[in-house]
Amino acid sequence: MALILEILGVIFSIAYVILAAKRNIWCWLMGIISSALSIILFVQYSKLYAEALLSAYYVITGVIGWVFWNREQEEVKIIRVEYWKHIVVILVSTVGAFLLNYFINSLFVEAERTLLDSFTTSFSFVATYLTIRKWLSSWVYWIVIDFFTAFLYFSQELYIYSLLMSAYTIIAYFGWKSWKASYGRTH
Repeated sequence: MALILEILGVIFSIAYVILAAKRNIWCWLMGIISSALSIILFVQYSKLYAEALLSAYYVITGVIGWVFWNREQEEVKIIRVEYWKHIVVILVSTVGAFLLNYFINSLFVEAERTLLDSFTTSFSFVATYLTIRKWLSSWVYWIVIDFFTAFLYFSQELYIYSLLMSAYTIIAYFGWKSWKASYGRTH
């Protein structure tokens, strides 16, 4: 059953990131489905509770992303932000990671790889918000997050998900290039 959940999760996840890179609103529905499948996989099979929490967050932000992107009457507008905002993002995400790590370790003695799990989860929370807000640099965050998440999944013998995250790393690079080219045409 775990393998079936992992395969279906990968299919919907790939659809999500490709559609997001193309600024297609249907990415959010694909993300909701893949996230719901991932919650079950992470809780029942791999004991990655921060990842399960992140997947629940993705279900909620999938709805928010759908609503936010649906409100726009024209093509998705991509924005660049000042460098100081990245310092805030990194600080908030790092503090969030340490707090999440403490919380997970306090509640779940069987939890695995809690520090890495907490860092990838905390940064993913923030990067998802940045994607909803259409920050061009959200893709740079995803490149780094996906790289480390691939290692996390591999260490938990979630080999298909690890391959997915490796593919995400590459797709995120092309998402960044696509959004950057689109930004250049509109500014």
